Amino acid sequence: MNYEAVIGIETHVELLTHSKMFCGCPTDFGADPNTNVCPVCLGLPGALPVPNEQAIHWTIALGMALECSIAPHSVFHRKNYFYADLPKNYQISQFDLPLCVGGHLDVDGGTGERRVGITRVHLEEDTGKSTHLGGSGRIHDASGALIDFNRSGIPLMEVVTEPDIRTPEEARAYAQELRAIVLALGISDARLEEGSLRFDANVSLRPEGSTTLGTKVEVKNMNSLRSLQRALAFEIDRQNGVLAAGGTIAQETRHWDEAAGRTESGRGKEESSDYRYFPEPDLVPLEVGPELLARLRAGIPELPAVRRERYMAAGLDATAARTLVAGDLSGLFDDAVAAGAAPRAVANWLSGEVTAHLNRTGTDAADLTLDGAGLAELVEMVDSGEVSATAAKDVLAGVLAGEGTPRKVAERRDLLQISDVGALVVAVDEALAAHQDEVARIRGGDARLVGFLVGQVMKATGGRADPQAVDRLIRERTGA
Repeated sequence: MNYEAVIGIETHVELLTHSKMFCGCPTDFGADPNTNVCPVCLGLPGALPVPNEQAIHWTIALGMALECSIAPHSVFHRKNYFYADLPKNYQISQFDLPLCVGGHLDVDGGTGERRVGITRVHLEEDTGKSTHLGGSGRIHDASGALIDFNRSGIPLMEVVTEPDIRTPEEARAYAQELRAIVLALGISDARLEEGSLRFDANVSLRPEGSTTLGTKVEVKNMNSLRSLQRALAFEIDRQNGVLAAGGTIAQETRHWDEAAGRTESGRGKEESSDYRYFPEPDLVPLEVGPELLARLRAGIPELPAVRRERYMAAGLDATAARTLVAGDLSGLFDDAVAAGAAPRAVANWLSGEVTAHLNRTGTDAADLTLDGAGLAELVEMVDSGEVSATAAKDVLAGVLAGEGTPRKVAERRDLLQISDVGALVVAVDEALAAHQDEVARIRGGDARLVGFLVGQVMKATGGRADPQAVDRLIRERTGA
């Protein structure tokens, strides 16, 4: 029997607020363990929470970007369960009255555009972080655990989809597009390696053509787009194997092991009733009025889909447009074009050398030492013949290494192209004198050897000669 995968994704987004969700503790990543804490986020008796207004506004903004309906009345609940890194033994979250409901996001996983429904976008607080010592780093074979409560209480937004995704490729495309929207809104740094963007996925299989959902398995611990795609591909194959052998799928939580490339059984999956939700008695309901909605809607920036369309209208192909938006390189592209550079030339550098640098070094676009003005200067230096296309790559490498502007790097590394006719004539005549046999063959009609002589001049000048000018001079002197 052939089966169809049914996938829904829950995405947790840590918001980029200066303070936590219900207290004034800072949210700095990398602080010494258990230093960004207070009685409220530690859940000490008598401590009272106060909602973070900025977090509420940003959650509504994402809901608007996803075409959700914004609830005029919303309530925080207590979600009761025991975690060692949840000091209150309950989490302040939202249950049946979330801030945002019923949106959608259109994605293309390589087989055409699919509309993924958004069930809800709600707001909650993050838990602390446990580090299990020894073994695999998982609790089942750990010799001990260290708990850091700095993360406990950080505003955490959860985006839940409908079970509309069918392939691992579509799941990755959805996650990538959602991350691009989050970055465009400026509400999170969305750094997967730091845990500020995290994915859980519910996966089930059903016979092709059926409308009945199968038993779902929740897959956790996917901390990159690549992990998300690989984990879902493995889990789909695993469930296919179980069903083909006549077995049944257990409803459970499984963890993705990146090193082993497989999911591992974790625990039985709870239902919502197991969490014993009830309204948070220390917080009043949220009332969202039309004036606030209008103000937040007016602040929504250009979103990734619109930006890609604008780039393609400017002459970029779809692949380049996707790369610029997905790689958070849009601002750099726009700044360089505004500084006078041709859009296609800028896109070529960003989608080629700059993207390769980011992938190679594992850095973010926000950390680049290259700005729009510098990229425009590099494009102009190539167009004017001041540096060759090959030398320009070395210039860019110097800029990315923090050596200064393109012109300063080119001067310091002696990469400026020799365009002075007098200097080029001397270099060409020396090459002709050193390769008289080739010159004779060119004069006899073998024009292919012109390229050989150009190469000799380029080699003699350390690649700094203007190759077009060299080619012209050689042809003039040999009659090619």
